[in-house]
Amino acid sequence: MESAQDSAIKVMNQDFVKLDKLDGTGTNFNRWKDKLMFFPIALKVAYILNLNLPKILAPVEGESEEVTEQRQKREEDEIICRGHILNTLSDSYYDMFQEIRNPREIWAAIEREYTTQKQGTDKFLIKKYFEFKLVDSFSLMDQIHNLQVIVSKLKDYGVEVSESFQVGAIIAKLPPLWNDYQKKLLHTSETLTLSSVLKHLRIEEGPEYFKN
Repeated sequence: MESAQDSAIKVMNQDFVKLDKLDGTGTNFNRWKDKLMFFPIALKVAYILNLNLPKILAPVEGESEEVTEQRQKREEDEIICRGHILNTLSDSYYDMFQEIRNPREIWAAIEREYTTQKQGTDKFLIKKYFEFKLVDSFSLMDQIHNLQVIVSKLKDYGVEVSESFQVGAIIAKLPPLWNDYQKKLLHTSETLTLSSVLKHLRIEEGPEYFKN
């Protein structure tokens, strides 16, 4: 019969559980967390990361063979989960958490670290998004791409910017030389999606980097 360790090695060798290392910046935390769970779910050891899971009871004299086997499986599952979490951390993060033996404590400590990093960062990005200005002296589409990068970073921090808001913000941020086209977009009867407004602006800007 295949052991849990053998199953773990098989799962770890599959592409779908190969993760980008959690790098300590917090920007890839949500993506890392979602992908991390593929492994324990596949091995049916995800219960180990339940923060309310009772401690392993110490062995007592006369306990049944079944209880002993349950304890051994629990200890084995904890080792597997701990090793998997540590294996997905960058070197600097690994050094921070490798002394912690309990995988639930590692899990909780990483979430606390992320929460600490997150505080203020999302507000900074929101401020940066609102203050972002499109100017006439650079490619409009390149600038909008940079604006969308901020949206992507906000999403990583759990801040969703709706598509309709993004469309409105892009139109509102169009630089002075685009005033006439801005009015055209504001008064169009077409229901503008993010994809369609970007298509309109790309066509209007043309192949040149600068608007004449």
